[in-house]
Amino acid sequence: MKKNKYIIEVLKKIINVPSPTGYTDNVIKTVEEEILSFGADIEMRKLAKGALLVKIKGKKDESLLFSSHLDTLGAMVKEIKSDGKLIFTPIGGILMTAVECENVLIHTVDGKTYSGVIVSKSQSVHVYDDADTLKREAKNMEIRLDEKVFSKEDVEKLGISVGDFVSFAPRFEITESGFVKTRFLDDKASVAILLALIKELVSIKFTPNYSLLFYFNTTEEVGAGSANGLLSENVKDFIAVDMGAVGAGQESDEYTVSICAKDSSGPYDFSLRKELVNLAKKHNIPYKVDIYPHYGSDASGARRTLMDVRAIVLGPGVESSHAYERTHEDSLNATFELLYKYILEK
Repeated sequence: MKKNKYIIEVLKKIINVPSPTGYTDNVIKTVEEEILSFGADIEMRKLAKGALLVKIKGKKDESLLFSSHLDTLGAMVKEIKSDGKLIFTPIGGILMTAVECENVLIHTVDGKTYSGVIVSKSQSVHVYDDADTLKREAKNMEIRLDEKVFSKEDVEKLGISVGDFVSFAPRFEITESGFVKTRFLDDKASVAILLALIKELVSIKFTPNYSLLFYFNTTEEVGAGSANGLLSENVKDFIAVDMGAVGAGQESDEYTVSICAKDSSGPYDFSLRKELVNLAKKHNIPYKVDIYPHYGSDASGARRTLMDVRAIVLGPGVESSHAYERTHEDSLNATFELLYKYILEK
């Protein structure tokens, strides 16, 4: 299977733009600029909720929709302590053990950025008796600023206030063996794949039978799906491109495209699943079918709306989701190939 080098290139770019849910304007702008660089007359519309809808017009009135989300896990300043440390409230399903001792950025309302690190309230084994036993939950964690601050007033003088967004360092790496290690493969890996699809379709000057909608959502991590603004688009198939969960008891791995048969919202469309599986078999695209009991997607959100669509979720397999995640180039390319063939042959 041919490597798509652009996927890795654009993935690194968008991974390094902080975008916790609610703080996504910069990453949306990055995606808009990327699409404009393709040099085609592509329709783009930013929705009131912050999402970006991209359209490639087809021969038919009906549309095929591909959704991925740009928002990530993050946090928000909840309180400034008297000693200058920050109490935070999580955005999305964060494991505190996964962000302990992680570098962060605090983004102020007036555009300033300050660095810091998440620590527990009993971080040092040389000081605290309960350093190894204190439960790692949000109420026992705080942010230590990389500034000379000794009081709440010192912090406020910097311009930091309650409600400021906090983003985590992604720590993007790619190994010689083809592994991609970074935070936020959920779901920026899928965003990179969709951008690669748009780029490829533009380069071959392809006119699809159905109009193609690419929905870059900005509120998935807090459970708000990507159905807003779509009722007039006559969507036939809704494919959420999101990570496959890799771990014990799962079929998904880091080398194939994962096709979800069922998640916490129930089974996905059986006819669409069969169509995608048959397409993968026809083109020798490595795939796995899996079930994710602790998972929801933009597709499951769409099914709870007035949209009358076939819906499913598929994507690259991601190990250690919502922590320091990992996938492989093979999985990214397999996902790209399946979606590409689906578009070409639909």
